[in-house]
Amino acid sequence: MRLLPPGRHGAATLARGDRIDCGSMTVTAEMIDAFADMTGDRFEIHMSDEAARRHGFDARVAHGLLVLSLIDGLKNRAPAQFRARASLDWHWSFHRPVLAGDRIAVTITIAAIERARQENQAVLTLDFDVTNQHGESVQSGTNRLLAYR
Repeated sequence: MRLLPPGRHGAATLARGDRIDCGSMTVTAEMIDAFADMTGDRFEIHMSDEAARRHGFDARVAHGLLVLSLIDGLKNRAPAQFRARASLDWHWSFHRPVLAGDRIAVTITIAAIERARQENQAVLTLDFDVTNQHGESVQSGTNRLLAYR
C-alpha cells in the first residue's frame, strides 16, 4: 500500500491498495446557502442553526450531496490524480452530519482494477474515506472510475 506521489497516474502503473490523500476543506454556511439556492433543497436543518437544533443537531447541517460534490472536487484537485475519462457510478453512505464550519478530509484507496472494453482503459474501484476535524467518519463509499491505462 503506497501513497501516490503528485502527478497524473494511469491504470497501468497503479496497484490495489494504492492511496491518494486529497487534502481537506472547511464546509461553510455560504456553501450551504449556495447549494440550497442552486438545487432548491431548503429543508430547514440546512437553513438555520435554530431549526437544526430543533431536530437534534448542534448547528446547520450541510446537504449530504453538497459534501459528496466537495469530495469529488477535492479528488480532482489533489496533487496525485487518476488519468480519468468518466465516473461510472457511486455507492455512498452518510454516517454523521457535516455541520457548517466542519473541516472534511478525504482519502482514496484503490480497491480494484479491472479491464475495460477498450484496450487503453481500465475501471478503477475507488474506496473513499471522509472524516471530519475530529477524525470521525462522516461519509464513505465507492466510485467506479473509467481511467486510461
